[in-house]
Amino acid sequence: MKLFIDTANLEEIREINSWGVVDGVTTNPSLIAKNGGIVKEVYKEILSIVQGPVSLEVNSDDYKAMIEEARDLSKLGKNVVIKIPITEEGLKACSILSKEKIRVNITLVFSASQALLAARSGASFVSPFVGRLDDIGQDGISLIRDIATIFKEHQITTQIIAASIRSVDHVKKAALVGADISTVPYKIFKEMIVHDLTDKGITKFKEDYNKVYKKGE
Repeated sequence: MKLFIDTANLEEIREINSWGVVDGVTTNPSLIAKNGGIVKEVYKEILSIVQGPVSLEVNSDDYKAMIEEARDLSKLGKNVVIKIPITEEGLKACSILSKEKIRVNITLVFSASQALLAARSGASFVSPFVGRLDDIGQDGISLIRDIATIFKEHQITTQIIAASIRSVDHVKKAALVGADISTVPYKIFKEMIVHDLTDKGITKFKEDYNKVYKKGE
């Protein structure tokens, strides 16, 4: 399973990308507003840092306006993916854009039927929101499993991006049930690398090394 980072914070992207684990980025205008900056300038900077797919979201509701936005955004780089919500207008836009070889990430997916529609409209990616389903008492990971099963059964090549990741456990379970990608917040990346036994092991190795080193003096 590939790992994307879900943020618009340039320093966060640079830091996690330096680990060699970032395969792409998902972002949206809300994340950019949170971190400040001019939207297109931030997009350009992100595209210069990460070579993999970078999902940039349209803000229009009408499919014709979505298409115009998407065409404009796609000019920013070869690795641009257009993020569009799962609506009737979004499906219309996706169908046209995919024929123009512009990759689309259909977002705000909360059911397997929505994911199937997105795939059939030509989406390169679908983004089921795991954490938001958990928030209302449903099992977000089960949705990932259902979509993965349907796509495998019908040989659908649309990739599944597990989104709205809230914990390290979400990342693990998404990988286990067949997500192609998890888009992970910076905070969760930092938690993924931590384990008490790792810290204790490093401390013990250093203690033992120092003992041996001193004996050899």
